[in-house]
This record gives sequence, structure tokens and C-alpha cells, in this order.
Amino acid sequence: MPGQVQSSRSLIVAGLSTIVEWYDFTLYLYFATVLSRTFFGGGAVGLADALAGFALAYLMRPVGAIVFGHIGDRHGRRTTMLLSMGLMTAAMLATALLPTHAQVGPAAGWMMVGLRCIMAFSVGGEYTGVVAYLLELSPAGRRGLITSLASAASEVGALLAAGLSALTVALMDDGALIEWGWRIPFLFGAALAGTILLARSTLAESPDFLRQQAQARVPASPLRHSLRHHRAAIGRGFAISALGSITYYVGITYVPAFLTSIGTVGEGDALWLSTLAALAVIVVTPLTGLMADRWGRRPMLLALALAALLLPIPMFALMQGAFAPALLGAVLLACLGGAVSAVGAVATAEQFPGEGRLSGLAFGATSATAIFGGFAPWLAHRLTAASGWPLTPGAMVALVGICVLPVLWRLPETRPTHEAADPSPDRPLA
Repeated sequence: MPGQVQSSRSLIVAGLSTIVEWYDFTLYLYFATVLSRTFFGGGAVGLADALAGFALAYLMRPVGAIVFGHIGDRHGRRTTMLLSMGLMTAAMLATALLPTHAQVGPAAGWMMVGLRCIMAFSVGGEYTGVVAYLLELSPAGRRGLITSLASAASEVGALLAAGLSALTVALMDDGALIEWGWRIPFLFGAALAGTILLARSTLAESPDFLRQQAQARVPASPLRHSLRHHRAAIGRGFAISALGSITYYVGITYVPAFLTSIGTVGEGDALWLSTLAALAVIVVTPLTGLMADRWGRRPMLLALALAALLLPIPMFALMQGAFAPALLGAVLLACLGGAVSAVGAVATAEQFPGEGRLSGLAFGATSATAIFGGFAPWLAHRLTAASGWPLTPGAMVALVGICVLPVLWRLPETRPTHEAADPSPDRPLA
């Protein structure tokens, strides 16, 4: 019984801890128009620079995933989750204390981008570590549901970011907001990260990693092991994560900037709309995890890829109307992104055995997130401006949906059939 209580507590702490990483990353995008004036000079050029800074920083995410993945595969999941959260706490606190463009000129923008790079580096190891930990601590028949907690908690973080951003914008005049008000959400994030770091210090180690240690099966070089034995799994993880990233970062986090840039709503209304969309995703995510446990990962991913092909263009068209149709379009797109993230979390982790799992996820899932997540909002903004076609973001999502369908069609089903199953489709260790 004490062991079960400890495992349950560890699952709760690990599942909720992704609140912090997604709070900070979605805060930057939800707050993009404010930060563009605070750090990058404002206007259309300032917004483009703010989104470009986000994209540039995201290149550090796979680097961080590889570094922290190596640590997690060699020294334990608990160790890597403590290190990544510690670095995240420091980066958020430093961001809240930055000087602005009005104080130091263009150097403010470069300092912001530098801290975003540190943040992306730490987040690179954060999400993969949590997903692997939840998978390895979960009963086989509930892996989809429990692993989806990472996505659901992420949406709680996104909800906090959208809500606090909307509240900050609503309660302050523009002068106070640019001078000091923007710091409030980042200070809150630093305090939240520090709290999670303290809670994580009580985590138990993953039983799968303890098994590897007991059997002397911890890979000496997890990176080489993953590349040598699990190349197909890395490719499948890349495809799944590409779909999850484009639907999330274009269909959810880019939407406030899109609505503001085309003049559908103002900054405050766009943030409140995103808050409602985040609430919808929190409901959808665990339901999707349950369905993945019941019907399998492959059928769910195929259905969601078809939805990604058919849904985004009409929804971006809806968002060019009044507030009510814009809300409907934003909520449906958010539910799509949340559902793909929920199934994708367990499906990508199950492509690998415990040995080298974090490194495999770093090469596959996290590299796809850097390309189809970090660069997607910036590219959507630039292509929309260059083409004058406001449906461009929806077309980007649909294109990725088309490209990943053949991979998902051949995807091996990894849903376990009994408690002892190790669902990895590749051999565990050479």
C-alpha cells in the first residue's frame, strides 16, 4: 500500500508539472503583441521579430532534449526532471527582470531571445522526460489516459497563461503595461516553477529505469543505441509529433496573434477567446486518452490526421467573421490540437523500449516539434502577410496532415493487450 500511494503521488506531481513549461511557452505567444512593443519596437516588424525570436529559440529544444535525454537514460528520469525544472525556474525569473526596448534599445530584444533559447533548451528535456515517466509508472491498460495528463496539464498552463495575460491587458493602460505590467505573468511563472521544483524533489524513480539498473541494461551510449536500433521508431515519432506540433502551435497558440493581426478582435478579446479554447482542450484531452486506450493509438491518429486535413481551412475562414464564429473556429481547432497531443504523447513514447527511450524521443518527437512547432507561428505570419491569403495557416496544417497520413497508415499498433506487455515494436537492446 505505501508503494502504491507513493506511485500515485509521483504520477500526480509528474503529470501536473507540465503546467509550467506550457505556461511559459504559450505566455510568450499569447503575449506576442505586447512583447513586440516592449522588446522589439512594435508594429508589424516588431511582431514578426517577436515570432522569429520564438522560432529561433525553438532550435534549442532538440538540443536540450538530446542532452537531458542522455542524462535521463543514463542517470534516471527523476534526475533529468529536476535539472530541467531548475533551469526553467531561473530562466523565467531572469525574463521577468529584463530591461525593455525603451531602456536599452535593440539589446532588449536580443536578451529576450537569449533567455528564450535557455528556456527552450530546458523544455526540450522536460516534456519527453515527463511523458516517459508517466508511461513507465502507469498500468498498461491506462497508459493513454495517464500519459494524456501531461497534455491536459499543459493546457492548464496554457489556460493560466491566456487568462493571466487577458487580465493583465484588461486591467492596465498601455503605458503601464509596457513599462512594468508585462512582468507580472513572468514573475508568476517563476514562482510556479519554483513550487513544482520543490514538489519534484519527492518523486520516486521510474520502475522501468530501476529495472534497467537491476538487470545491468542501462545503455552506455543512449544516443548511439537509439540511432542504431530504433531508426524506424524515430521516424514514426517524428511524423506523429509533426502532426501534433502543427495543429497545436498554429491551431492554438498562434490564433490570438492571427485574430489581432487581421483585425477580427482586439488584444484583450483575443486572449479571452484563447482562454475559452484552452478550457475546451482540458476537457477533450483525457477523453481522447481514454479512447486511445479503448480503440488503439493507430485508429485515433488516422482519424485526427483526416480531421487536420479537412478542418483547419474552414475554421480559419470562420475566424474572420464576428466574435461568435471566431470563437467556434478557435475552439474546434484547439480541440483538434489537444486531441492529437493526447494520443501523440503515448504513441511516440511507446515506439521505444525503456532502454534509450528519452534519447529516441529527443531525435524523433522533439526535432519535429522544433520544425513544425517553433517555426510554424512565424512562418504562418510571414506567409499570410506575403500572400494576402488569411487561410494560409489552415493550409499549412492540412499539408502536414496529408504528408503524415501514409506513415500513420503503416503505424504498428502499440496499445498493450495485458499488464506485462512491453509495447515497443522494435527490439529493446542489442
